[in-house]
Amino acid sequence: MEYITSHLGELSALVTAICWTVTSMAFESAGKKVGSLSVNLIRLVMALVLLGMFTTITRGHFWPVDAGSHAWLWLSLSGLVGFVIGDLLLFQAFVVVGARVSMLIMSLTPPLTALFGLIILGERMTPVNIFGMILTISGIALVILARPIKGKHFSLNFPVAGLLMAFGGAAGQALGLVLSKLGMGDLDAFMSTQIRVIAGIAGFSIVFFFIRRWGNLRKALKNKSAMGSISIGAFFGPFLGVSFSLLAVKYTTTGIASTLMALTPVMIILPARYIFKEKITTKEVIGAFIAVAGVVVFFVF
Repeated sequence: MEYITSHLGELSALVTAICWTVTSMAFESAGKKVGSLSVNLIRLVMALVLLGMFTTITRGHFWPVDAGSHAWLWLSLSGLVGFVIGDLLLFQAFVVVGARVSMLIMSLTPPLTALFGLIILGERMTPVNIFGMILTISGIALVILARPIKGKHFSLNFPVAGLLMAFGGAAGQALGLVLSKLGMGDLDAFMSTQIRVIAGIAGFSIVFFFIRRWGNLRKALKNKSAMGSISIGAFFGPFLGVSFSLLAVKYTTTGIASTLMALTPVMIILPARYIFKEKITTKEVIGAFIAVAGVVVFFVF
C-alpha cells in the first residue's frame, strides 16, 4: 500500500495512457464518419455531463462553484491551450503529413513538458528520471516508425507547415499540462478537469461560429454509430483520462507524468493486432520492450 501511495502519480499516468488507448481507437472510428471537429466538441459536452454527475455525487454540486479565481484562470487557459489549440494543430497535421509522422513529433511532448515545468513551476528531474524519459521516448519513436510512411523518408519530403503544426500540437499538450498543475493546486482532479472542459467547449464553439460548421455537427448527432464511439471515447478520454492525468501531475513531476502518458502508441499494439488484425512487426516489439524498460526505471530507481 505504501508503495502504491509513493508512486500514485506514476500509476495515475499509466492509467491515463490506458484510457487514451481506448479513446484513440473510439475517436478514430468516429472521426472517419463525422469529422474530427464535430467529435471534439461533442466529446467535451458529453464529458462535461459525466463530470457534473460525478461531482454532484462526490461534492454535492454539478458545477465547480467552489473553485477560486486562480484555478479558473489557469485551468481555463490550460483547457484552451491543450484541448483547442493543441488538438486543432495536431488534427490538421494528421491531414498534412499523416498520423504516423505527427505522432512521432508528438513524442517530443514529454521533454517539452519537462522544459515548461522547469521554467514555470521550477520542477527538476534527476539524471535517472531523464534517462528513463529518453529510454521511453526512444521506444515510442521506434514503435511509431516501425511501419513505412507511404514510401517517404522522414525528411523535408514532408511539408514544413505540417511538421510545425505537429510540433505546435506537442507544445500545446505540454503547456496545457503544466498550466493544469499550476491552476489545480489542492483542488479535486475531476473538478479541475471540469473547468478545463468548460473552457474547451467555449473555444471549440467559437471555432464552429467562425468556420460555420454547425450543419456538420447536426449530422454527427444523428449518426448513431459515431455517437456510440464518441460516448465511449468521452468516458475514457476527457472524463477518466484527463482527470487521471491531472491526478498524475499532482503527485509527480509533469515531465515524468507526460512520459508515461505518451505510452499510448505502445499500448495500442496488442488491440491493433487482435481487434483490427494488424500485423505486429519486429521493430514494434523491440520498441515496446525499450519503452517498458524506461517505465521500469521510473518505478524501481
